[in-house]
Amino acid sequence: MIALLHRARKSVAAFGLAAAAGILAACQPVSMGGTGPAINPNAPVPVALLVPGASGQASDQLLARSLENAARLAIADLGGVQIDLRVYQTNGQAGAAGPIAQRAVAEGARVILGPLFAQEANAAGVAVSATGVNVMSFSNNTDIAGGNVFVLGPTFENTANRLVRYAASQGQRRVMIIHDKTPGGEAGRNAIARAAAGTGSTVVAQAGYEFSQNGVTQAAPSIAATARSAGADALFFTADTAGSLPMMTQMLRDQGLTPAQARYLGLTRWDIPSATLSHPGLQGGWFALPDPALYNAFQGRYQAAYGAAPHPVASLAYDGIAAVGALIKSGRADALSRNSLTQSSGFAGVGGVFRLRPDGTNERALAVAEIRNRQVVVIDPAPRNFSGSLF
Repeated sequence: MIALLHRARKSVAAFGLAAAAGILAACQPVSMGGTGPAINPNAPVPVALLVPGASGQASDQLLARSLENAARLAIADLGGVQIDLRVYQTNGQAGAAGPIAQRAVAEGARVILGPLFAQEANAAGVAVSATGVNVMSFSNNTDIAGGNVFVLGPTFENTANRLVRYAASQGQRRVMIIHDKTPGGEAGRNAIARAAAGTGSTVVAQAGYEFSQNGVTQAAPSIAATARSAGADALFFTADTAGSLPMMTQMLRDQGLTPAQARYLGLTRWDIPSATLSHPGLQGGWFALPDPALYNAFQGRYQAAYGAAPHPVASLAYDGIAAVGALIKSGRADALSRNSLTQSSGFAGVGGVFRLRPDGTNERALAVAEIRNRQVVVIDPAPRNFSGSLF
């Protein structure tokens, strides 16, 4: 029996599952060029951490605690770098994030990590844009990126580029995009199309479907027919495991369209939750993920320190502190300027190397994995640096 489609309360519930954090018309912070507040690298550097605590929701409190724990674990791993971490609760609300960001800067913060949700991060960036303080948000919504706002979360663009390039290297260059008719699905469709255009692959067909059980049922036969007539050798799905992905892939298999005819590619994490790996429709499919060995090592350190597993989003707080700490260690007064944050060599994160781009988005080293016999099998390891790598 195929489970009914469902959605989580907030986009963060799909962290690692979907790279959509709610599409919005962002009020872009102004660009501050290479400027930023000067620091004294020989004294503790004030860093603000904005978390979604105090909202009254247990899920937000769990996220807040996990983010703070990961940040403190990262500080401990830095050795001699001095960071004065100051934690602020935003209630998970955009209306609170702006004033709280201003308060953090007034109290001395030289950089802001967080907030988590896209609307919050946009509000925080706008509120402090005139100060030159940069906001390294935990959102993955690239609509809010730019000016003094960076997104640390995994993006559709990064994943699409990695998978399209790898598929092309395996001779699969005729891509069909299959997307649900939602803001996230349409954003994913656009990211895949851009990735294909940049790699020499061809989008031979696109198919959208209504996000409902009936919508999937009605669309599957025509999608299978279109894929065959277009000669697609790669089917790229935007859906996540909490939504229409399991049902759609199973119905396409029932139509006789399997990865043997056209490889299934996923824009989202297909290994979360782990029970998804047993789904027949996903066997033989490819998706991208951070370096599993490195991420598992982080999980082990977190578990040992706090007695519980981290929420997946916690890794972004660790990465933010790791980047800030590496820059402070350089000893430069302008270590937290926009130019410094966007250094081309990047930083060592929980799941591998990553770097912040001048447009506020990010690039992350990703592995390509296949679901094989209900297991995750890495078929192309994550690159360890940005020199000549495929991202």
